[in-house]
Amino acid sequence: MNKIYEPLDSEENELIESIRRDEWEEAKDARKLKKQALEYAEATVKKDKRMNIRISERDLKNLKRKALEEGIPYQTMVSMVLHKYLTGRLSEHSS
Repeated sequence: MNKIYEPLDSEENELIESIRRDEWEEAKDARKLKKQALEYAEATVKKDKRMNIRISERDLKNLKRKALEEGIPYQTMVSMVLHKYLTGRLSEHSS
């Protein structure tokens, strides 16, 4: 195993090993998929508008703590959570 990079978990390790065993085939429409993925990535990181919000001190502290755990700026986390919610990839769950 390459010591420069450590897999995050067993699933990621399995993926790395399957690539090493040459078990992957390129998709027939790989160019189209790569282009689409690039467009999505560019749209995701493009930040062309500013927004100011008011938030409780407690929520801001919790937000900063969570962002620190994830290793990202808290503003990025807010943007990411909003984006996931608006695209249907994040939803409320009942306890």
